[in-house]
Amino acid sequence: MSKINSNKKKLSSEQREEQLKALKTRFEKNMNRHKGLEWAKVQAKLEANTEKLWSLNEMERTGGEPDVVGHDKKTGEFIFYDCSAESPKGRRSVCYDGEALESRKEHKPKNNATDMAAAMGIELLTEEQYRELQELGDFDTKTSSWVKTPSDIRELGGALFCDRRYDHVFVYHNGAESYYAARAFRGSLRV
Repeated sequence: MSKINSNKKKLSSEQREEQLKALKTRFEKNMNRHKGLEWAKVQAKLEANTEKLWSLNEMERTGGEPDVVGHDKKTGEFIFYDCSAESPKGRRSVCYDGEALESRKEHKPKNNATDMAAAMGIELLTEEQYRELQELGDFDTKTSSWVKTPSDIRELGGALFCDRRYDHVFVYHNGAESYYAARAFRGSLRV
């Protein structure tokens, strides 16, 4: 079984090349997101971590436009966030988690944010990470994104989401089972 799963998380050499090219182009177009970092070092990390490259491809495939937003000097890891202007199109109309999905009696969405993120090998952005992203540009001015919700809020049935309106970043709450055509989630990946 694990062999099947690991095979699924591999890209062909052509797909790897395409993904690296897309990431390099985005990296070079948006140097303000990663001042002082060099693409060659990022690429070397990606080439050594093909499963992470698969996750970045999943982020790309679902509309996230992943880009480097930082470097952890302690671990040497590069940090990628979804940097699409609006919440990723291929991840919209999802409730917060599996428990919320199961609780819906009718009109269930096709998926949920936490399970989708796990299947992609990424983490939902936290509120703090979402605010860091918003320092790099104006994101979610017409959409919103689920963010990792503290367990005490989730235990009471709620979940958090964020957006940018009126040139400010807002954090809101909703029932975790809710879903909207303009709400998806943004993820992070460390490589």
